[in-house]
Amino acid sequence: MTKAAKANRPGLSTPTTTAGSQEAPVASNPRNGRPYRRLTDYQRGLGLPCWLCGHEIDYRIQGDEARRSSWAFTLDHAHPISLGGNLLDPANARSAHRRCNSARGNRTTARAPQKASRRW
Repeated sequence: MTKAAKANRPGLSTPTTTAGSQEAPVASNPRNGRPYRRLTDYQRGLGLPCWLCGHEIDYRIQGDEARRSSWAFTLDHAHPISLGGNLLDPANARSAHRRCNSARGNRTTARAPQKASRRW
């Protein structure tokens, strides 16, 4: 990838110095920043069960395996970010399974458990 193509990628900004030379691109995603990682580490350290389903979370799952596992820890927000919730507010942070967090989406309430349409 050329230098110009990298500079034009969405989500990256290229700050310039006073001399006009360019520095390395800086990610604009706040989830990559230290305050968000600190909040995630704090919430993980509490060792709480999933706030959506109530089952225990396997906090040993980390790294690449956590991205693939439905039962890994994710930081959920009680009031969704897309609806005006604060990304870094500890009062808005909740522990959740990746599966439960994804199923909830940006709704403000958890989905009621689905019942079978008939007895099997």
